[in-house]
Amino acid sequence: MFSFSNWSVLTVNFLVVLYLALGGVTLCAVLHLVGARWRYQIRLLASSLFALFPLAFVLLIVLLANGASTFPWLKETGEHARHLSGWHNYTFLVAREVLGMLLVMTLHWIFIKRQAVSERSAEDAARFHRIACWIPYVYVLYGTMVGWDFEMTMLPSWESAIYGMQHFVSNFGMFLSFLVIWIYTLNSRGKLVHPVETYVYNYLAQMLLAFTLLWVYTFFAQYLTIWYGNLPYERNRVDAMQNGDYTLIWWAMIALKLVIPFSTLTFPYTRHHVKATVAVATCIIIGTLFERFVWIGGSNGGVGTYPLLAAIVVSGVVATIGFYLVRMRLQSIQLVKG
Repeated sequence: MFSFSNWSVLTVNFLVVLYLALGGVTLCAVLHLVGARWRYQIRLLASSLFALFPLAFVLLIVLLANGASTFPWLKETGEHARHLSGWHNYTFLVAREVLGMLLVMTLHWIFIKRQAVSERSAEDAARFHRIACWIPYVYVLYGTMVGWDFEMTMLPSWESAIYGMQHFVSNFGMFLSFLVIWIYTLNSRGKLVHPVETYVYNYLAQMLLAFTLLWVYTFFAQYLTIWYGNLPYERNRVDAMQNGDYTLIWWAMIALKLVIPFSTLTFPYTRHHVKATVAVATCIIIGTLFERFVWIGGSNGGVGTYPLLAAIVVSGVVATIGFYLVRMRLQSIQLVKG
């Protein structure tokens, strides 16, 4: 029987898959709205991650069906149990998560279809621009809801006004890191029909630096408030992660998501060195995986049974399915050779 900490491995996989799917279209929309010309280099590649949505939906249904194994607040009966009475409602949880994902999938699919014909006429360009305007808002609102449901409110007595922002900012940085590594892998192996130009890595590295700074701002703003207030029901969760069973990955997260990216991407040389940028992106991805697990798995104050074995098996299966889904999408739109 898996403990909550083991089920949190599946939750982490769900969040990774979901934010890779969300990030592709969101990046395309943002680059379109700011008029970035380099978007043409990556927009079809990034938006092809939409293919991960069916996998994310299946993982969502599995997690929702597990009830208390995924959401420990369903078993809480103490003084602070379900202190957000309207939010801590299982029926409402299932409804908002399922309907929310279906709505996001629909909007993203419309974006992709309109992007494909956006240069056909002025009317098509205007319709594409209108849907692009909605995508960042949807990302923020939906990402906040997901962050609350799958991380913040896991411990019913704990909440933070800035946690939703910290959550989706962190995961967008992970997506950008994945995109860097993905482009590098496809380019170096000669898989792309039209290889991505080298200068794109510099733009992505600049965005990685920006999101590193934004992440540490949201992280420290929350941390400082908790430390300064010194309220037991706020500090207990952070103390359990920082000084308990998760101490190693907690501090590794800080090093991988802040110390290494900031101390390297600050310098132009690193941002113009492709392999250095890929190395930093790898650190950010690992750090984000640690962050997701420590917030989810740490909610019950300890590790579960065989967490490493569960992580390897579950993550391997999910990654394999995701790989084939995206590859089929790339082949169907003729972005890769063969």
